[in-house]
Amino acid sequence: MPVRVLLVDDEPLVRAGLRAVLEAQPDIEVVGEAADGAAVIPLVRQVRPDVVAMDVRMPLLDGIEATRALLRTVAEPPKILVVTTFENDEYVYEALRAGADGFLLKRARPAEIVHAVRLIAEGESLLFPASVRQLAAEYGDDGGNRAARAVLERAQLTEREGEVLRLMARGLSNAEIAVRLVVGTETVKSHVSSVLAKVGARDRTQAVITAYESGFVAPG
Repeated sequence: MPVRVLLVDDEPLVRAGLRAVLEAQPDIEVVGEAADGAAVIPLVRQVRPDVVAMDVRMPLLDGIEATRALLRTVAEPPKILVVTTFENDEYVYEALRAGADGFLLKRARPAEIVHAVRLIAEGESLLFPASVRQLAAEYGDDGGNRAARAVLERAQLTEREGEVLRLMARGLSNAEIAVRLVVGTETVKSHVSSVLAKVGARDRTQAVITAYESGFVAPG
């Protein structure tokens, strides 16, 4: 089954460029387009995408609020890939905090765009971990977020689960974590699922953001 992608951007040229790049791939299908975040929820319900590639800044409803609304309203929401002009942008970090699964620069090369969509769809690795770490260091609470600290305290992660979360924050995939810990991939998947459940995160990105903001993992 191809990865189904919905494009949301107020610039027609950006949407056209993304569509051309993605539809050149046999395993990716663009199933719809929207010019503003306000149209996301009805379109998601209509076309059922696996990934929404969404501009962070739009005139009516920006990508941050659209992400919050989508995750709050849709029972089984798609993955959300924020598309942005600037990498080191507080808006991007706020979108990740709101629940986005990763971000992509508009100037990215075609191969990077395709890789980002596939990686987000698979959900087994963190997209651009160094950039997420930099954003957390600059815009995050750096251990000062009481809510995040409370989440980690309540989670009561085992020592191995803590190891897995730290390796997730470094961007390692399940297969890479398995090699590092000398265990099977299925064992790693089980640990990752347990970490997400205990932290109350829907994906790796949200778990890592919580780990940074609680001080469990240092972003620097």
